[in-house]
Amino acid sequence: MKILSIGEILWDVVGDVEHLGGAPFNLAVHARRLGEDTIFISAVGADARGQRALAKLLELGLPASYISTVSTYPTGWVSVYLNPAGQPTFTIHRPAAYDDLVVDSGQVKSIAKWKPDWICFGTLLNSSAQARLALETLISSNPGARRFYDVNLRPKSYTPELVQTLVRSADTVKINEDEAEALASMYGIQQPRRSGSYEHFCRTFAQAQDLRVVCITLGSRGCALLVEETYCEADGYPVKVVDTIGAGDAFSAALLHGLGRAWPPAQIADFANRVGSLVASRAGAITMWSPSEVQTMSRDDKAAGF
Repeated sequence: MKILSIGEILWDVVGDVEHLGGAPFNLAVHARRLGEDTIFISAVGADARGQRALAKLLELGLPASYISTVSTYPTGWVSVYLNPAGQPTFTIHRPAAYDDLVVDSGQVKSIAKWKPDWICFGTLLNSSAQARLALETLISSNPGARRFYDVNLRPKSYTPELVQTLVRSADTVKINEDEAEALASMYGIQQPRRSGSYEHFCRTFAQAQDLRVVCITLGSRGCALLVEETYCEADGYPVKVVDTIGAGDAFSAALLHGLGRAWPPAQIADFANRVGSLVASRAGAITMWSPSEVQTMSRDDKAAGF
């Protein structure tokens, strides 16, 4: 598949250690690891962190020609606090270079000629009006591409109106269980925890917003997945958690991998759970893993949550 991911590239600073990340960037890296043809679009600052980010991008096999270098803002970074269970709390420092993202006409034409199968985006980048214009341009110039929205809400980085606008731009939406509660409130749907039914939420939300796929990650319990009319829930793969940064993004890449191959929903959900849990068992958002490791996972040890 050809996957175009647009969004933030930033450094996750955990104590004295810096890990390159950003949800759409993480997705692109993991999709590439799964063998997909992937382009990532973002911006870095004219600083040391920006130079290191570009070098790492090339090392990971992603083209750097779609990464702008801007002098207006520094390369993005986030302070990360990990609780004893490896669950992160983020403090996002903005404005950042990705807020100043512009996609030029040459890049737009090049991508349209490339013909992406998927355009992937999140919420954080699109809270910048200028960056959101870049996404809108790419969507309008690639009408044949499917559109994947990982809601990925961060405090003080979204409004309900922005989320609703982005949902309307998508045909596939992925959320976690807390975000399912938030979206239920936004859209006047009974909250899943109150109703006890993720299926009811998925079907109601999909029908109201004309979505083809709705996926909810449920931490150690796995995930709920609706693909067209077929709904399933898949158990998670417990692992000893190091940190959960990037695990949901790896899950997203695996979800798209399965959707692109038209696997049965239960197979897609199981595979995505495996990949997400494997990444949660290692430090950093783009930790190394191999497809063979995914296939040999078992349900032992301590549970992951992402």
